Amino acid sequence: MPAARLHLVRHGEVHNPQRLLYERIPGYGLSEAGREMARAAAEHVNSEGRAVSRLISSPLQRARESAEPFVELFDLTPEQDERVIEPWNSFAGKRMKRAVLNPINWRLLIDPSKPSWGEPFAATAERMVEAMEDAWESTDSGDVVIVSHQAPIWIAHLAIAGEKLAHSPTKRRCALSSVTTFERTGGSFTEVAYAEPAAAGIDLGAV
Repeated sequence: MPAARLHLVRHGEVHNPQRLLYERIPGYGLSEAGREMARAAAEHVNSEGRAVSRLISSPLQRARESAEPFVELFDLTPEQDERVIEPWNSFAGKRMKRAVLNPINWRLLIDPSKPSWGEPFAATAERMVEAMEDAWESTDSGDVVIVSHQAPIWIAHLAIAGEKLAHSPTKRRCALSSVTTFERTGGSFTEVAYAEPAAAGIDLGAV
């Protein structure tokens, strides 16, 4: 038997006082509020009375720290998967509002549908869905939790729903420490739930 459900969990609020686009830059961990948010996500999954048997996270610090409450509540050993990491972005380390106003960067904005400023949406979708499928098939029973980032989770949602991958980052339904849940029947994933168990945080720096 494969897994029962798969939960894509976004990391909690990040300590980012400079409000930079942190992308894959090391050293961006959770704020104190972010740690509380991560615990709220784990407690939400636990409150459903489900057996979680597998925990996977992006290798980035904020995702690994957001996985810690799941380790504690479900007595799991976390695994890391590079395929669920944040997309790369040419604006990494910059403040977006300033960067897009600089004429030097306008060449990066010529094709929002790809997008021209970072990893193609199609590439993100391919690696995310592949990681989800591998986790599902290689888990004998119980639920799988994958702790990832806003863009990969939302793009996976779009791909699985059969919607266009091109989108505005401001239109994503993927709050901090949100839980997007899938089941798989007939060889295809279906989204069955979305929850925002944590209080709203400062959502800055996401790709």
